Amino acid sequence: MSGDDSGTEPSSTSRASDQSDQPGRSDPSAAVAVITYCRPDFVRTCLEHLAAQTRPADETLVIDASPDTRTREVVRDFPSVRYLHSDAGPGTMATSRAMALAATACDVLVFLDDDAYADADWLEHLLLPYADPAVAAVGGRARNGQPGEETEGLDQIGQLLPDGRLTGHFAADPGRDLDVDHLLGANMSIRSRVLLDLGGIRDYYPGTCLREESDMFLRVRAAGHRIVYTPRAVVTHVAAPYARGRRFDLRYHYYGHRNHVVLLTSTLGTADPRTRRYVAGVLRDDVAGALREGVGALTDRQLAPRARIRRAGGRVVRAGIAVAGLTTGAVAAARVRAGR
Repeated sequence: MSGDDSGTEPSSTSRASDQSDQPGRSDPSAAVAVITYCRPDFVRTCLEHLAAQTRPADETLVIDASPDTRTREVVRDFPSVRYLHSDAGPGTMATSRAMALAATACDVLVFLDDDAYADADWLEHLLLPYADPAVAAVGGRARNGQPGEETEGLDQIGQLLPDGRLTGHFAADPGRDLDVDHLLGANMSIRSRVLLDLGGIRDYYPGTCLREESDMFLRVRAAGHRIVYTPRAVVTHVAAPYARGRRFDLRYHYYGHRNHVVLLTSTLGTADPRTRRYVAGVLRDDVAGALREGVGALTDRQLAPRARIRRAGGRVVRAGIAVAGLTTGAVAAARVRAGR
């Protein structure tokens, strides 16, 4: 963690208290935290959209893990925005989120990706469900510009399935608010007090496929709170460029399995049927299925001999990556349990 470049801004405690006490204000005070790494142009556009909100944030934070000062310089063009620098570097989303939680006294902490550009009434709609004290977390839609995304997966938005998998479909518009099991990290919020009472943000999830937000929400649900998906709180998710290619894909595949095992084990427990079904499903589909495809490639006479070997080898590698992810996830989960 590192410094705060907030100039002469009042402290987060005094800011939140002043705004909660304003006459006529019935909604909770809200801090919006933008987490970023080396994407100053996206941060600028994100902050421009936040500045145009019909219901302005009571506090806006930018938590930047970049090694240079470009994002800091962008934030200086927005005097009301607090800048926090993390020296943790790339792949440390949980650390940056935890810094935001520690830095604000607002009732609700909102997380917005730097490449998610909020509609003008986004925050206004995001805060409305908090009128129900049973609601501990609220998230909204993320438009991705894909044809038909508004209707895809309408009956499976943000669910933890019986087989232990998590569904997404956070671009879908069901036309009404829904109770869900988890939310999209790019457009989500939570009551700060609830998150603190549940142990804050846990940093169990390294690599390219993180699960720290899912960890947070599964704990919220286990504590008996409501989580609401409201399709009226809309951001346009432009999806800034990331690394691509076979090496990235294999790393994502590995960390996806590793971190999901840790997620289910640490939030549900090893004896929960969903944890066991997830492991069994990976062994059946990702491991045995890939090996069957590999054997099929070797006997495919429509492929040249080298192509057969290359395709079969790729399937074997993918099966091995899945096994490695499950194994290291189980070891990491055991360490998490031992450390409690």
